[in-house]
Amino acid sequence: MSRSSLVRISVLATGLLVAASSVATSAPVSAQDPGSLTKDLDAILANPGLSGAGVGLVVRAADTGEVLYRHESDRRQQPASNAKLVTSAAALEVLGPDYHFSTTVAASASTTNSVLRGDLYLKGTGDPTMLAADYDALAAQVAASGVRLVTGNLVADDTWFDDMRLASGWAWDDEPFYYNAQVSALTAAPDTDFDAGSIIVTVTPGAAAGQPVRVTTTPPTDHVKIVSSAVTGAPGSGSSITVDREHGTNNILVTGSMATDASADNEFMAVWDPTGYAASLFSAALRAHGVRVLGRTTRAATPAGATQLAARQSIPLHDLLTPFLKLSNNLHAEILVKAMGRARSNTGSWDAGVAAIKTVLPGLGIDPARMFLVDGSGLSRMDHVSPDQISALLIAARAKPWFQTWYTALPIAGDPDRLDDHQQLGRHQPAPTGRRGRRPPRRRHRHATTSSAHGRSERPPLRPGMVHRQGMLTLGAGSETTQPTQSQGNGTAPSHNQTR
Repeated sequence: MSRSSLVRISVLATGLLVAASSVATSAPVSAQDPGSLTKDLDAILANPGLSGAGVGLVVRAADTGEVLYRHESDRRQQPASNAKLVTSAAALEVLGPDYHFSTTVAASASTTNSVLRGDLYLKGTGDPTMLAADYDALAAQVAASGVRLVTGNLVADDTWFDDMRLASGWAWDDEPFYYNAQVSALTAAPDTDFDAGSIIVTVTPGAAAGQPVRVTTTPPTDHVKIVSSAVTGAPGSGSSITVDREHGTNNILVTGSMATDASADNEFMAVWDPTGYAASLFSAALRAHGVRVLGRTTRAATPAGATQLAARQSIPLHDLLTPFLKLSNNLHAEILVKAMGRARSNTGSWDAGVAAIKTVLPGLGIDPARMFLVDGSGLSRMDHVSPDQISALLIAARAKPWFQTWYTALPIAGDPDRLDDHQQLGRHQPAPTGRRGRRPPRRRHRHATTSSAHGRSERPPLRPGMVHRQGMLTLGAGSETTQPTQSQGNGTAPSHNQTR
C-alpha cells in the first residue's frame, strides 16, 4: 500500500458514552502496518469502558477496498449524524452540485397606480439560508416594482413540501430546540450558520439586583411571545437561566436568575410553525419599505400565471455542503431529503425523499435493502446503518466527479475551528464571536457530529475514538497516525443527536 493511500475507519458504537483514551501505545501506529493496527484496535475494544456496549468497526484501504480490520462491521445500528454522509452524497447525485433553492414573491392581479388589487404570494422551496435580511431584500424588490398598497392578503406558500414538520422517531423532548426544528418550504435562519427554523434568545441582566432580566430575539419577530419570570441577582451570584418553549405554542419561557455581572446567555430555540415565522419577517419588511397589506396573512398555493415581483436564489449545493457537513446541520439534511423527493417524484416528503435516496444507493456501493432510513440527519431512532455500508459509501464516492468538493466539506478531525478559512464561500461567514468561527456555547446540547475526514499526509494526524452512546465515527488515517486518545465529545447527555 502506498504512503499516500487513504485508510477509512468506520466505527459504530452503542452503549454508554465511551472513549478510547485509556488504551495507549508506546509509539505511533503506521497505517501500513496491519499487525500493529490490529493489536491496537483489539486493545481499544477490550477497554472495560466498552463493557455492555455493541461495537461495529471496519478498516479498509480506500484505494483498493482491502479490509484491514473488521469487528462486527455488518451489524446495523443507529448512525446518528453519520446519516448525513448518505444524505449529502445522495443529494449530490439526485440534485447535482449546482442545485439552488429559490424564494419568490408574486402577484395574482395587476398593479394600477401603485395598488395591487389582489393577493401577494410569498413562495418558498425550502431554502435554509434565508435570513431576515433576505426577506427584507425581497420586500425592497416589491416596493421597487411600484407596489405601495395590497388590497388582498399576504399569502404564504409552503406547498413545495408537505405539512409534516417533524420526522418519525424524533424525540419529543428535543422539539423546542434548534437542532430539532420543524421543516417547512418557507423558513428562516437567525445566523450565517443557517440554523433554519430557529431564533436566538438573548438574556442579559437588568441594571440592578431584583430587576427583571432583559430578553431579546435574533431576528426581532412578533412570531414568538416572551414569557419571563427571570430576575437579576446580586453580583457574583452566577446564572441559573433556563430558556424553553411551551409545546405547541411560540411562548418562550425564561426562568431563573442572572447576576448583574453575568455575561449574556444566548439560547437557540426552534419556533413553532416556521412558515408563519418566515411570513411574519416578510410582513414586517414590507411595512418597513412602505408596502401596506390590507388583508390577513393566509396560506395557499401560488396560482398559475401569477406575476413575479421579486426573487432570491440560494447559494448552490456545493457551497451549502460546508455549513451542512462541517457544522452537522440537521435541518439542512431534512430539507435536502424533501427536495430530493420533490425532484424525483414531485412530492416534497420524507417518504418520497428516502425513496429518491434509495435509487442512487447502488451507485454509492450500498444495497438499499440492507439500510433503513426515515430521515436525513440521523435524528430518528428508527435509522439503522452498518459500518460496512458507510465504508462502502466512502470508497464508492471517490470515483464521483463531486468527490473532492464533498470531501473538503467534511469536518477536519483535531481542528478546533468550526470552519476552514478557505471554506468561507459566498456570504457564509463564521459567527462573529470570539475566536475564528467560535460563538458562545449553547446549553442543553446533545452532541453528535458528522464524520471527520483525514487521510492526506498534509493534514493533521487522526486520533481514533468513539464519541457517543448511539453514534458512528467514520475516520480516515493517512500515512501518519497517532496512538488513540480521548475523543472530545460534549457528553452532557446520552444518545440524543444534535447538530453541533
